[in-house]
Amino acid sequence: MQLEYTYMETPVGQLMLAGEGEVLHHLSFPSGKMCFKPKPDWDYHAAAFKQTRHQIDDYFAGQLKRFDLALAPSGTEFQMQVLGALQKIPFGQMRSYKDIAEAIGRPNSMRAVGAANGRNPIPLIIPCHRVVGADGSLTGFGGGLDAKAFLLRLEGAIS
Repeated sequence: MQLEYTYMETPVGQLMLAGEGEVLHHLSFPSGKMCFKPKPDWDYHAAAFKQTRHQIDDYFAGQLKRFDLALAPSGTEFQMQVLGALQKIPFGQMRSYKDIAEAIGRPNSMRAVGAANGRNPIPLIIPCHRVVGADGSLTGFGGGLDAKAFLLRLEGAIS
């Protein structure tokens, strides 16, 4: 599959967006354990993902609370169930790994939920940053804990 990619500047650094047409497959933060670079066979297009970039800009400006974009994340059936549950977490709210495990009907799968959450190929848009530890602590985030804290403060979930 031939993907296109572009970069955009945001308050949390330069994000890389990749996909086909306006369908987003990947979003990468500039640092953190899930940071990645485009593959050699991907094509760079500076103007790609106009709608995505516009909505991300609106989100950071405080004018957008729910993304409405064409997404094509990949993963196992379990990972896709977790990603679906993440998309249901409202703006400005947080859920624990246990909450997500219960939401997908697998109440004892908190560790697996954490692993699936950590493999989210489209963070920010699929809001894995809204998942915290059972005690409310900010646990891992593929874009780094500073970015996670920034996003949760932006949404008013933490002060």
